[in-house]
Amino acid sequence: MKYLFILGRNIPLSVAEIKSFLKRTSNSVLEEKLIDNALLLELSNTLDAGTVDLLGGTLGIGIVLCNVKDIDKKEVYFGTENNFNYVVWNFSEHTLAVSEYLKRRFRSEELRAVEKQFGGSIKTQGEGTIRKPSSSIIHEEYFVFENFFGRVIQKCNYKEIERRDMQKPVRREELSISPRLAKMMINLSEVKENEVLLDAFCGIGVIIMEALNMGIKTMGIDKDTNAIEGARKNLEWMKFPSSGYRLINNDSSKVKISPVNVLVSEPDFGSTLRRTPEKREAEKMINQFEKLMIDVLNNMKSSVSGKIVFSVPLINTGRERIKCDYSRICSKTGFKIEEGFPLPEFREGQIVGREIVVMKR
Repeated sequence: MKYLFILGRNIPLSVAEIKSFLKRTSNSVLEEKLIDNALLLELSNTLDAGTVDLLGGTLGIGIVLCNVKDIDKKEVYFGTENNFNYVVWNFSEHTLAVSEYLKRRFRSEELRAVEKQFGGSIKTQGEGTIRKPSSSIIHEEYFVFENFFGRVIQKCNYKEIERRDMQKPVRREELSISPRLAKMMINLSEVKENEVLLDAFCGIGVIIMEALNMGIKTMGIDKDTNAIEGARKNLEWMKFPSSGYRLINNDSSKVKISPVNVLVSEPDFGSTLRRTPEKREAEKMINQFEKLMIDVLNNMKSSVSGKIVFSVPLINTGRERIKCDYSRICSKTGFKIEEGFPLPEFREGQIVGREIVVMKR
């Protein structure tokens, strides 16, 4: 089965997440092709209906219906309303011809269908942009990818994710990662359902909440008593059974824990910066972060059997971005960085961005 994944603003991180998700769900990639923000994959198994909700970096998932030359032999509209709006994602030189064909076909079928355009755009992690539909009222989404024609069958409900995030009883906007990034990091760990995920700096529980939503058992540690209490309130608000998680108010560089499968965490980045720092100040923050992670990883490595995924501060001094010395962390802990990492995750003008790191033995 061939599927198209329409990716969000961080294309390399989204691709890495999807491939890790497929590994953790035992779905082999038979063939792949990336064009712009579209990843076409031929998979060994079909995808479940709610797959897009388990991914943080995917806008939508489409299924290939046919080769472009065979489009007249296939049903293309699966709705029940006579009036509808649609868009056609363009990843092919054949898109214009397909667009004209769809207009003729819908007229011949006496459907009042209106093709909407891509008027907006989102700046990507790199130098480019990705398009987005100009209208929020879109009933159908089609795509043309090279010689393939297909239809988007799953779309990410960002409004629902934002509503859940905004309404939880305890929020720490400056100190918490987004649910979207939490999902991506969880998938990068390749943790399987019913395995145990450790968040060594759990804060108010964003990563733990997303893991529990994915059927993963969790353990959260934080030395901030208020953070642990906030995480508890958020998890109770989500009505997660207490058997699925354990919260520990302690220091992750010292506490002893029972075995877990993976570690996924957004560590303490240090002081919140309100202004662009001097290079020396940024280097001091990075040095403190490296020491913290070395202490935590050395304390936890006998308890974590699988991968370790964490975010790292990427500090903008105005002239350059100061990064971690990963060779220092690796030499002091015995871990190594997985090929393809770290990957940047920041927005233009952001003082403290992130790099996402995956480590293994």
